[in-house]
Amino acid sequence: MSHPDPKDELVTHLPALRAFALSLTRNRATADDMMQDAVLKAWTNMDKFEAGTNMRAWLFTILRNNYYSSRRKLNREVADVDNAFSDTLSVKPDHDGRLQMMDFKVAFEQLADEHREALILVGASGFSYDDAAEMCGVATGTMKSRVNRARAKLTEILQLDDDEALELTDSATMAVVGSPNLPS
Repeated sequence: MSHPDPKDELVTHLPALRAFALSLTRNRATADDMMQDAVLKAWTNMDKFEAGTNMRAWLFTILRNNYYSSRRKLNREVADVDNAFSDTLSVKPDHDGRLQMMDFKVAFEQLADEHREALILVGASGFSYDDAAEMCGVATGTMKSRVNRARAKLTEILQLDDDEALELTDSATMAVVGSPNLPS
């Protein structure tokens, strides 16, 4: 069976890769840089990609590994000591509805990296528990546990009751905080 050229397939995954980078970094410029680094690394290592396997998972794994490598480097650096950047940040006004997107973003950013990553991969990106676990180099049960803990933490931070309806939110957010009964 003939497989399409992996370099052509790579291009089809760029929007999802950028969205994943943005969700990890929460900064457009950094996300774009990380995405470019991941694409460059994938392009130069295309000979290592196994045709017929999951290209998106391979790209997400490269980006994820780059992200954590950069985080380890940043942990050794000190930045924004005089609050020059943080003083320029502002908060958008609140809007009607129980679960507002801004509330969700604030709550989501409070999650540990591994929990945020699990929700992005399984909830928002639609990867199976098995695929997400493989990308993160953990057991499927570990991935399920991370997703469950992350959802529980979001529910706690957002002060949601089990019977409370979620309002004014998009389908990706609903997937992240929604049904814990996703297929594996």
